[in-house]
Amino acid sequence: MTNKKIKLTEKEIGEIIYMALSDDVSFDSINDLYGIDSDMIKRIMKQNISFGAYKKWRERVKQFSQRREHYK
Repeated sequence: MTNKKIKLTEKEIGEIIYMALSDDVSFDSINDLYGIDSDMIKRIMKQNISFGAYKKWRERVKQFSQRREHYK
């Protein structure tokens, strides 16, 4: 994401979290809908879910990305 600020509503943040937690939705799909990159998605997740849940989510994303060429 270039240095532009994107203002997201609480509802949009909730939708992004829901989509990011889903194993069926890629970062690219979230980017297409909201115009945010994977780094911003990770920041949103880190700020809005518990640290333990974030760590488990990141581990799961890494495992899936190693098994699938085009995952999150």
